[in-house]
Amino acid sequence: MAQITAAMVKDLREKTGAGMMDCKRALAETDGEMEAAVDWLRKKGLAAAAKKSGRVAAEGLVGVATAPRAAAVVEVNAETDFVARNEAFQGFVETVAKIALEVGEDLAAINAAPYPGTGRSVAEELTHLIATIGENMSLRRARVLRIPQGAVATYIHQPLKPGLGRIGVAVAVGAASELEGLELLGRQLGMHIAATRPDAIDTDAVDPAALARETAILADQARTSGKPEAIIEKMVEGRVRKYYEEVVLLEQVWVHDGESRVKAVLKKAGATVADFARFALGEGIEKQASDFAAEVAATAGV
Repeated sequence: MAQITAAMVKDLREKTGAGMMDCKRALAETDGEMEAAVDWLRKKGLAAAAKKSGRVAAEGLVGVATAPRAAAVVEVNAETDFVARNEAFQGFVETVAKIALEVGEDLAAINAAPYPGTGRSVAEELTHLIATIGENMSLRRARVLRIPQGAVATYIHQPLKPGLGRIGVAVAVGAASELEGLELLGRQLGMHIAATRPDAIDTDAVDPAALARETAILADQARTSGKPEAIIEKMVEGRVRKYYEEVVLLEQVWVHDGESRVKAVLKKAGATVADFARFALGEGIEKQASDFAAEVAATAGV
C-alpha cells in the first residue's frame, strides 16, 4: 500500500475543497492515486465544496451560547434561508457558539478547534457540511463577552429555536454586588439593543471619524439656513446631541417605557453596561442581484 504523506493530503484538499480527514481516507482507499481519490470524493459528494466557494452567502443563522458570566455570539452564513431550517446546519451553529465560548472569538482559533465527535476541525466540518447540503457557507464572525462580576445576558429576536435566529445580542451587565433581577435587566437590555442598534455604549466610545463626518454634514445643513456662524454652531451642538440619542446606548430612550433614558434605568438599578454585541444576519454583505432572464439566455448561449 502506498504511503500517504501530508503533502498528498494537502494537494487533494486544494483540488477538491474536501476536509483533511476525508482526503486522507480517499487516498488510503485508492492506494494514493490522486485522480482516483478525486473521483472517490466526488462519488461521496465531498468534492463539491470548492465549486461553491464563490457564491454569496448572506443568509444562515446567528447563534448564542452562555456560561456563567460569559456568552458568545456567532454568525454562520449560507446562501438561502432554507438552510436555516436544516437540522444539521442548526446543530453546527449551536456547536460553534459553544466552541467560541471555550476558545474565544478569534476566527482562526475557532476554525482550528476540534469539532466534537468527528475527528475533524471546525473548518473541516464546515467543508463537509457544504458538500452535504450543497450550498456555500462561512463562519463570518464571533464575539465573546465575559465579566468578573455581574451577568452576561443574551437575547435572540424571533428565535427559530432557543439560541438561534436572525438577530442575536449579548450584553455584559456589571454590578457592585449580586443584584436580584440582573439577568432580567440584561435580557431587557438585549431586547432594547436589538431594536435600537446602538453603535457605542457612551459618548466617549463613539467612533471619532463617524462623529466628525456627521458633524460636517450637520454643519453644512445648518448653513443653508443663512444664519450667523454663532447660531449655526449652537444648531450643530443641538443636532449632535440628537445624533447621540440615536447611536449611543446610554443616551437612548428606553424602549420598554418610551420615556426614560437607558442611563437612568441603569442608575436606578445600580448597574452598568460593560460591553455588548449585536449581530444581525447578513448585515453589510452585498447580496448579488439575480437577473433570471439573463441567466437563462447565458445558459442557452444567446
